[in-house]
Amino acid sequence: MSAAQISESRMNEATATLLPEAPMTADGETKPIARVYGEMMTELPSDLYIPPEALEVFLEMFEGPLDLLLYLIRKQNINVLDIPMAELTRQYLGYVEMMRRSHLELAAEYLLMAAVLIEIKSRLLLPKPPALPGEEAEDPRAELVRRLLEYEQMKAAAQALDAMPQEGRDFATVCVWFDRMAATRLPDVAPEDLRRAWASLIGRAKATKHHLITREQLSVREEMSRVLKLLEDGDYREFTTLFHEHADVPHLVVTFLALLELAREQLIEVAQAAPFAPIYVQSKREAPFVLNDDDEAL
Repeated sequence: MSAAQISESRMNEATATLLPEAPMTADGETKPIARVYGEMMTELPSDLYIPPEALEVFLEMFEGPLDLLLYLIRKQNINVLDIPMAELTRQYLGYVEMMRRSHLELAAEYLLMAAVLIEIKSRLLLPKPPALPGEEAEDPRAELVRRLLEYEQMKAAAQALDAMPQEGRDFATVCVWFDRMAATRLPDVAPEDLRRAWASLIGRAKATKHHLITREQLSVREEMSRVLKLLEDGDYREFTTLFHEHADVPHLVVTFLALLELAREQLIEVAQAAPFAPIYVQSKREAPFVLNDDDEAL
């Protein structure tokens, strides 16, 4: 809110104060001081009216009665814990009186604080009742001091926040839009996904028990050729369908090693539409994967 203001009450005195002497050129001619509608003027009109509000000077700006009190205390280097109430009240009432002359609607809260200061001053002048043994006498200024210290802390915190860079005041953000279609990027198949798929196959193989004991020659290369033949039609297949339905653990191991070898040699591509979704395999020579959520229902 506003604080001390200086105003001139009479128009003639204000006009006489503001009328400058016309500047002179080197040849002694009068220089024009203004141009009005294309006409050069060398002096101010005698009937020029200057309203008193034009001469108001705002010396300080305060945000409330506590802000004004804190300003007066810091200006006089007064210890906030030992406030001289008489001098502080006198200066405060002087500021409030100047504010009340021009902004009566703004002085209500300041007048309330003035009443509080006068009450505290009166209580300090009155005799103090004797304090009980072991207790200190109550200081009438204690509540005011507490409010002033809390306000000073909040004001310091607000100033610290205001000093931080703010969008729109200290810097501006820039948004750039690219009008282009981004290709859908499928999530990579993590080793953990392969481990879970392999564990599912092992669990299924353990459920299928065979009691015929035979010694069979298993070849990873032959299994690689079989997988490539299954994928030569160009379509992608679900990971588990590449294994024999009733295969035992040795056959599953060979097929799994064949798939890993084909992936290492970049002959096949392994992908999935979403995390924890079924894994699909496709020949590398074909077009890249284009999976969507509907493929999970296949």
